[in-house]
Amino acid sequence: MKKINTTWSGVYDSTGYLFSFAKSLVCAVKNSPWAEYAEDIVATSGFAFRMWVSADLCPSATSIWQFDMQKPWVENGGLTCEYVGRYWGQDIIEEKKRLEAIANIKKSIDAGIPAISWDIGVPEWGLITGYDDNMQMFSTLAINEGCGDSINGSQMAYDQLGKREIPILSVLTVTGKSDKSQEAILADTLKLAVSHLKGEEWCENAKGLEAYPTLIRHFEERFNIEAAWNLEYFLGTYAPLKYYAWKYFEKMKQTELATIYKAVYEAWQKAFSLKTSQDISQMEVRDQIAGLLKSAHEHELKAVDIMSKGI
Repeated sequence: MKKINTTWSGVYDSTGYLFSFAKSLVCAVKNSPWAEYAEDIVATSGFAFRMWVSADLCPSATSIWQFDMQKPWVENGGLTCEYVGRYWGQDIIEEKKRLEAIANIKKSIDAGIPAISWDIGVPEWGLITGYDDNMQMFSTLAINEGCGDSINGSQMAYDQLGKREIPILSVLTVTGKSDKSQEAILADTLKLAVSHLKGEEWCENAKGLEAYPTLIRHFEERFNIEAAWNLEYFLGTYAPLKYYAWKYFEKMKQTELATIYKAVYEAWQKAFSLKTSQDISQMEVRDQIAGLLKSAHEHELKAVDIMSKGI
């Protein structure tokens, strides 16, 4: 067995629900020779600005986007990577793509970098941290495992890759860094952010700024106590993403945008804290949460205007 001993420790996640692809990406980069890119990559890949919300609050809304865009989005941030995907209706290439993905995973593990993969323990993004050719088994770290400093992963057979609960294949491996300048990365990050917030990227659900009114409605006229956890999931998924936008703009000395995203992060984080500490069945609590989301929405509308001018 060749294995990388890693945990989620050191990945900033203020709610415990940070979007699983972003969390996996940060962890993989932290374990690479290019760890200085780890905190930036959530913003520079555009994921700090991506939001998807379904009308019925199904958590799978966060997993319905263009998986094939992982490679160009991550490479926008100055890293290089390899990607293998196989989706619905592509059974004819299933084995070919699985073997290609396994080869990439093993190469990444040999380089000391976990591989980012869809559905390796729960139907979310997680990490493949090791492999054993004799046993034909991967070591895995699902998003709900290995909290804190405890190394607590699982195993998955090679032949289960891409064939688990939601049987699609999607594996990204970080392979290096490019010579892209920080100035070029910033310019393209603004383009990615604006494109998503304006709803230009593909998704079957409300996306970007459209996600705000969709989510807010569930705290106002469409509230259903049975969807309380779903509301928590969406608040918790996106709140820490805003932190990464704030910190990236702060690092790049984009003072106005940093100030805006600090306020956006704090609004989402406070909304999440209210949801988890107060009685959401009380209208005044829901009104407070809706008000915080409306404030964040207004700030991001302003951010789009500012970022559009910088493109």
